[in-house]
Amino acid sequence: MSVAPVTLVCLSLATLFVAALPISLYRRLRGPFALDWRDTITGVAIFALFAAVIERAINDYMLHGNAAVAQVLSNPVFFVLYGVLAAGVCEEVGRYIAMRLIARRSAGKPNAPADSAAFGYGIGHAGAEAWFVGVLVQLQWIVFAVLANRGDLDEHLSNLTMDSVLRVHLILASLSPLFAGVFALERTAAFVFQIGLSVLMWRGVRAGWKGILPLAILVHALIDVPAAMYQAHLVPLVAVDGLYVVAAVVVAVVLFRTCRPQPRVTRAA
Repeated sequence: MSVAPVTLVCLSLATLFVAALPISLYRRLRGPFALDWRDTITGVAIFALFAAVIERAINDYMLHGNAAVAQVLSNPVFFVLYGVLAAGVCEEVGRYIAMRLIARRSAGKPNAPADSAAFGYGIGHAGAEAWFVGVLVQLQWIVFAVLANRGDLDEHLSNLTMDSVLRVHLILASLSPLFAGVFALERTAAFVFQIGLSVLMWRGVRAGWKGILPLAILVHALIDVPAAMYQAHLVPLVAVDGLYVVAAVVVAVVLFRTCRPQPRVTRAA
C-alpha cells in the first residue's frame, strides 16, 4: 500500500503548524505580557512529569495491570468517568503546585502584566502536550508513510506481531487531507483549553481561593468528556471535533477580552 503524496504533504504541514504554534505564540506574547522563560519551562516540566509519566503509569496499571479494575473499566460509562478524572486530577494537581511556586517568585515583579505567569506557564504546558501528544506521534506516521511508499515498511516492522503490523497498515490507509486538518484543529483547540485552564488556576491561586483546585479538576474533566466518550465509541468524531472547535473559539474570545497586557496597578501603602 502507499499514502497519497497530497495526504503526506497535508499531514506534514499540519504537523509543522502544531509544532510551531507554542514557539510562535511565545515569541508574539513575550514582549506584551513580559513572559518569563522560567514559567514556560515549568509548564513543560509539569506536563512531562504529571501527564506523560504519572498519569500514564496510573493508566497502565488501572487498564492493564489490575484485571479486576480493568474489567470494571470495560464498561463505557466507568471508562469515561475514570479517564476524565484521571486526566483532571493529574494535570491540575501539577498545575496547582506549579502556580503556587510561580506565585512566590512573581511577588518580586509587581509591574508585570496580571496574567503574565499564566500565559508563560500555559504556553509551556500546552506546548508540551502539543509536542508529546501531537507532533511526535504524527512524525511517526509520516515516517511510516514514507517507508510504505518506498515499499520498506514491513521490513522495518519485522519485530512487531502480525496484528500490530496490520493495525499500522489500517491506520496508514485511513490517512487523508481531512485527517490532517482535523488533527490541526484538535491540537489547536487543546492548546487554547490549556491556556484557559492556566489562567483560571493562576487567578485562583493569586486570589488565595482554596476552591480553585477542585474547580479546575472539574472543568478539566468536563473538557475531556467528549474525547473520552469518543474513545468509548459513544459519540462520533465529527460531533466531538465540532464541539471542541466551538468551545475553543469561545475560550479564545474570553481570553482576548479579559487578559490584557497591562501592568498591575500597585497601591501605595
